[in-house]
Amino acid sequence: MPKDHGIGASQKRREDVRFLTGAGNYTDDINLHGQAYVYFLRSDMAHGKINKVDTEEASKMPGVVRIFTGADFEGIGGLPCGWQVTDKNGDPMKEPAHPVLAQGKVRHVGDPIAAVVAESLEEARTAAEAIELDIEELPAVVDMKAALAEGAAKVHDDLSDNLCYDWQFGTDTETTDKAFAEAAHVTTLELVNNRLVANPMEPRVAVGDYSRANDESTLYTTSQNPHVIRLLMGAFVLGIPEHKLRVVAPDVGGGFGTKIFHYAEEAFCTFAARQVNRPVKWTSSRSEAFMSDAHGRDHVTKIELALDADNNFTAVRTDTYANMGAYLSTFSSSVPTWLHGTLMAGNYKTPAVQVNVKAVFTTTVPVDAYRGAGRPEATFQLERVIDKAARELGVDPIALRRQNFITQFPYETPVAVAYDTGDYEATMAKMEELMDIPGFPERRKASEAKGKLRGLGVNCFIEACGIAPSNLVGQLGARAGLYDAATVRVNATGSISVMVGAHSHGQGHETAFPQVVAEMLGIDESMIDIVHGDTSKIPFGMGTYGSRSIAVCGSAMVRATEKIINKAKKIAAHLLEAAETDIELKDGQFSVAGTDKSVAWGDVTLAAYVPHNYPLEDIEPGLEETAFYDPSNFTYPAGAYACEVELDPETGEVTIEKFVSADDFGNVINPMIVEGQVHGGIAQGIGQALLENCAYDENGQLLSASYMDYAMPRADDLPHMANYTVDHSCQTPCTHNPLGVKGCGEAGAIGSPPTVVNAVIDALQSGGHKVEHIDMPVSPSRVWAAMNG
Repeated sequence: MPKDHGIGASQKRREDVRFLTGAGNYTDDINLHGQAYVYFLRSDMAHGKINKVDTEEASKMPGVVRIFTGADFEGIGGLPCGWQVTDKNGDPMKEPAHPVLAQGKVRHVGDPIAAVVAESLEEARTAAEAIELDIEELPAVVDMKAALAEGAAKVHDDLSDNLCYDWQFGTDTETTDKAFAEAAHVTTLELVNNRLVANPMEPRVAVGDYSRANDESTLYTTSQNPHVIRLLMGAFVLGIPEHKLRVVAPDVGGGFGTKIFHYAEEAFCTFAARQVNRPVKWTSSRSEAFMSDAHGRDHVTKIELALDADNNFTAVRTDTYANMGAYLSTFSSSVPTWLHGTLMAGNYKTPAVQVNVKAVFTTTVPVDAYRGAGRPEATFQLERVIDKAARELGVDPIALRRQNFITQFPYETPVAVAYDTGDYEATMAKMEELMDIPGFPERRKASEAKGKLRGLGVNCFIEACGIAPSNLVGQLGARAGLYDAATVRVNATGSISVMVGAHSHGQGHETAFPQVVAEMLGIDESMIDIVHGDTSKIPFGMGTYGSRSIAVCGSAMVRATEKIINKAKKIAAHLLEAAETDIELKDGQFSVAGTDKSVAWGDVTLAAYVPHNYPLEDIEPGLEETAFYDPSNFTYPAGAYACEVELDPETGEVTIEKFVSADDFGNVINPMIVEGQVHGGIAQGIGQALLENCAYDENGQLLSASYMDYAMPRADDLPHMANYTVDHSCQTPCTHNPLGVKGCGEAGAIGSPPTVVNAVIDALQSGGHKVEHIDMPVSPSRVWAAMNG
């Protein structure tokens, strides 16, 4: 029988009640007494020298409170990057200044030049239009390879060139070159991982407030990690002591990585509120989001795979250009390096793996983590080149993968990560079963009878979640710890508030976290409340990203709950006049082992606050505990995906007819939530594979700056639910966290793009079209062009 409560139960998300009834409290719902509004005047050119910003006439316009320019931020810190990367020569990356408002130059379309604070948004917008600008246009720098050519225009004049770093990792060059020289077969593929815009349902919002009475600032913001924003903005940008700065992230309508980072608008609203002594609010328009939210992906890669005469993988070598955009965003430097390069071994026992990454500054929006962050880029390269190798060798792509699987654990890869556990054969077998691989030829014939081409694509992936441990990532350049924390506060009547450092913006923490605590205590989940998103209420935590919430913050919660149980047993022992070692806790009852003597959870918690029955010199009153948890390793979820597409040779249109995902997430807390996370990730992965593309022209103008030009996936772009199977029955528990959990939030976005593209190429090959690769998005026009030369 399926469980109806505790760990493993498919409980509906309790937070959805308020969201579906309109009772959610988002940042834009926050309106403070006396608040003013801000409008940012943004650059309409990609690259230019600022000669003059004249605000005199605009300042006199109705409703204007104050106009700020880059001059107001002279001497104030710029936006920091949270991860320093050291290049292959041992030199630190180039780290140019990132001002809150442009100083001296504009470096991408959307770069904020001035900010008008006014009584209303309309008055702020009108005044912004009256600001006189004299900006001398400079050559745009868009193409990464051209950006590194001799004589290319420099995005940052104080740097020697546009190269941020040249990073190399993995097996040494001599060993790698030897493996390729001795290979029986080498497959080479050049590909692009297309630039994406995250497009969460809720745009970014910031409300700054200031209290002159106690010199305290408050920022309400759409953030995935409020404590990190407080740390970065307070210490490195505005110089506000942490005890004088509160950051609140209320309900947040999706993030997908783009709301991890500290943005200029957050710093500005906090700064401006102090300057004008009143609240200041900014809400992004959707068009602003396209040119101010950090973009994702944008890699250009050459990958080579070496095999011996028996088709065993002997070496992988990659050369990647990674776009940083105009400035270094908070975690941008780590995405193409430590989050991408360390996953290039994939699921396979490849003896030599070498990764080279050149990070490049361009006059485009900064690029940072987007759902999967480096792991999708690694998986796409590897799984596409494996598929191409199978075609060149004339072998079955599933058999080729299976032959090269890692089967012994723990396994240390050539790129410095140690997989603690896994069973890639099990997920592959489950995928084959659910996909009905033997029935594919008949389905292909049925498609051909309709004049369509049908293709089958498969893919295996592994990802590293819950970035850790802090001492290791610190050596690799992380400028923050990557632990998390939880405080469990038990009230006198037995109800519980759990304060967590993780932030929920769609993950279902308010449902899943209580399931863990309730299971441990044997009480009902309704007695447990989750508190998050407010730095004044929660312990210092690192937020939510990288599928880390349950593995890292959940483990801290378990440790804190264990402390609660240990203290509660001491109290119960006194109440029951028994030895503490004889006390057992089950189903919310403390009992003496081997007897019928027991006391209820609520009686013990009341005694904790009304200490009449035990000596205070032995046990202090109250029942509240805090724990920090710093993982000893990543967690390594893995999976096998399959996709069948039908292709119309007359139009190039691709439709997904069948999709299967078989994932290993370790122990699963709430299967329903996990299934929803995978569905969402697959939808975004399909969007990247078939539809989405953030494109610039040669002048640095963003061509896809609205939904008119940026194709978001819709329901009819996805397979019908009857042909869409998500499975997570293959479970190899993580060996180094107390819950045995891995991560599930990014898997769908990692596993689906290569699966879809492999299926499209298979369909084309079946129709006699010798097409080896099409870059994403595999749109009808690109497919038609490939078919017709």
